[in-house]
Amino acid sequence: MGLDDRKLDVLRAIVEDYVATQEPVGSKALVERHQLGVSPATVRNDMAVLEEEGYIRQPHTSAGRVPTDRGYRLFVDRLSRVKPLTPAERRAIERFMIGAVDLDDVVHRTVRLLAQLTRQVAVVQYPSLARSSVRHLELVPISTTRLMLVMIADTGRVEQRLVELPTPISADDVTDLRRLVNERLGGKKLADTPPLVQALVDEVTPGLCPAMTTLATVLLETLVERHEERIALAGTANLTRGGLLDFQGSLRPILEALEEEVILLKLIGEVEPNTLQVRIGDENEIDNLRATSVVSTGYGPGTTIVGGLGVLGPTRMDYPGTIATVRAVARYVGDVLAQ
Repeated sequence: MGLDDRKLDVLRAIVEDYVATQEPVGSKALVERHQLGVSPATVRNDMAVLEEEGYIRQPHTSAGRVPTDRGYRLFVDRLSRVKPLTPAERRAIERFMIGAVDLDDVVHRTVRLLAQLTRQVAVVQYPSLARSSVRHLELVPISTTRLMLVMIADTGRVEQRLVELPTPISADDVTDLRRLVNERLGGKKLADTPPLVQALVDEVTPGLCPAMTTLATVLLETLVERHEERIALAGTANLTRGGLLDFQGSLRPILEALEEEVILLKLIGEVEPNTLQVRIGDENEIDNLRATSVVSTGYGPGTTIVGGLGVLGPTRMDYPGTIATVRAVARYVGDVLAQ
């Protein structure tokens, strides 16, 4: 059966109080703390219906009730008004992101910031190589037989490699090589570049063949290696304050799951543009994480999604605040990458 507005208000009050106090919530406290406009007896009846429908449960024989996974799910779907970030939180995000010097720095700042603001475990996926394209390739002559190759990806990733040439080449030859590699590889997905790099050797004049062969080898290393996805994690110490210990008895299964990059990628890497996912308790496919909730979204410049980020914490989390923070941080990271 559907719940009327009053019962939804009672459920919202139970969730908010339980998140704030970590104590089972009784009808008397609800009437005192919230403007529900009805008697304690009516609230008790509403709580009995919510319990029967599986939205709240009685953890022990005290008068108090706590939300179930099903109750949290209804709260997130129907009830949680996303809290706007305070000006101080917005300034903190801006200040934190402003000094980032490179992609590694952006990712590490982001994961620390998420953990601090939400007081949960934060997970950020590095921009996925599979989703990156070549923005520009620069060749900087260091001497007549040495070049610095700089690859800039559209995800903000910058790779540098030294190229030791077998024979000296002129500045004009370097210009020709630079023009050719950018014509052939600029804008191409990193994953699609190997055959194009190999074809470059056949396109140059015989005199440039030795230089291009060496350059092609370094290009392949730069564009193709490290295909594994990388993840940054922060805030695992926050698990100890989340009430998970009383629930689980031990944090070890959760910590073990968090050590598996494959699991973390599954949690936050499978995201659609402009969607925010909330997985609550048993909705998590991974057994060891059934006592937790995960809030995740994709990030990237403009409408391009290059990776995922999110937080993991107890099911008893501040969903409105966490959702607002994850959204805001993802938006700022996208803006940083776009610049």
